[in-house]
Amino acid sequence: MGQPVREYLLTLCVTAAVTYLLTGPVRKFAIAAGAMPEIRARDVHREPTPRLGGIAMFGGLCAGLLVASHLTNIKSVFDTNEPRALLSGAALIWVLGVLDDKWGVDALVKLGGQMIAAGVMVLQGLTILWIPVPGVGTVSLTPMQGTLLTVALVVVTINAVNFVDGLDGLASGMVCIAAAAFFMYAYRMWFGYGIEAAAPATLFSVVLMGMCLGFLPHNMHPARIFMGDSGSMLIGLVMAAGAVSVTGQVDPDLLGQKAGGLREATHAMVPVYIPLLLPLTVIAVPVADLILAIVRRTWKGQSPFAADRGHLHHRLLEIGHSHSRAVLIMYFWSALIAFGAVAYSANNASMWIVLGIVLLSAVGLVLLLLPRFTPRAPRWAEWMVPPRYRSSLRTAVAVVDDEGAGDGGEEREPVPAGLHGATAIGDRSRFVDRRKAGSNR
Repeated sequence: MGQPVREYLLTLCVTAAVTYLLTGPVRKFAIAAGAMPEIRARDVHREPTPRLGGIAMFGGLCAGLLVASHLTNIKSVFDTNEPRALLSGAALIWVLGVLDDKWGVDALVKLGGQMIAAGVMVLQGLTILWIPVPGVGTVSLTPMQGTLLTVALVVVTINAVNFVDGLDGLASGMVCIAAAAFFMYAYRMWFGYGIEAAAPATLFSVVLMGMCLGFLPHNMHPARIFMGDSGSMLIGLVMAAGAVSVTGQVDPDLLGQKAGGLREATHAMVPVYIPLLLPLTVIAVPVADLILAIVRRTWKGQSPFAADRGHLHHRLLEIGHSHSRAVLIMYFWSALIAFGAVAYSANNASMWIVLGIVLLSAVGLVLLLLPRFTPRAPRWAEWMVPPRYRSSLRTAVAVVDDEGAGDGGEEREPVPAGLHGATAIGDRSRFVDRRKAGSNR
């Protein structure tokens, strides 16, 4: 099994490297093309930031698939139509996203484009053929049922990722976590049980991880470029394609034979017993955000596609979390749900897994309840942490501020929080209050 792992690692590295190297030139192109929209009311960044990062991500996707098609153990995936179906649908959704990033596209037009991209994949064979239903077994779907279910899954996944793309590095990081969990599940299905139908989903997950990892260094706070709809819809479609491939085309009866019996097959298929549960599990946080947004907007009599500042990441900022902390909290919950589902599918009889998930959930709740907690590193370890976590540096800054306020010295201008794509709503007592200092401005 070492050879397939090395080939997947090579595919991952090539995809990430191409995406990373293309993002710089794409940023310059986006600035020259004027793909820098004005700050909107719902945005949390303070300066216009170029979009069109999806161009670099699409380049990474093509490079990853091209390299994989020449590798010994992976090239068999290209004997099927699924990679071609993915590339066709990705090209359509990418073009639609580029047009939206540059000129803006109506929400209904985007929805129609998403459905067309999903339909193109269905026409080329990437569709759900059957679903496992608890107590019933495997239920074969008619072509119309399979098409409708596939299109629905693709559209929901695309919009879930698009909705969560509101903070620097949030969407790409969460999708990367989901793709890593999905790769573990699909790889186990292929090489653990010898089910060839899981091979395309394994490849799609690796390429998706490479796209996100290559783009993240440019997109972390403060972001130098945004992926835009051309990127968020693209990675959403790639994730949906992997979900359709492994969930709707892997025969549970064949898995039962490979696993050695009905009980073992039941354990292996736990995450997908409820139709399409696993792909929804690995993006549970974006899907929950999507559902809450639709309910919130329709309750107010607004369109479900009307933008607002009620998303989960906006609420984390409002209760006092910094930009980076809000992103890390969302990462934590995504990883907990995604890897917890995969671990439970591997051994759902172990109470240690359940207890571990409960314990980590409690840790996550504590983090949510301490929005202004700032970790302090001991003095002997300060050289290993960023400057903002060094207690001596914070003390020196506080002394300078106090002296400036008390001695009538020159007042410091508060630095706007969140330049290039962030905000930080919290305690700002370290800044001088001009009204108390006697300023007339």
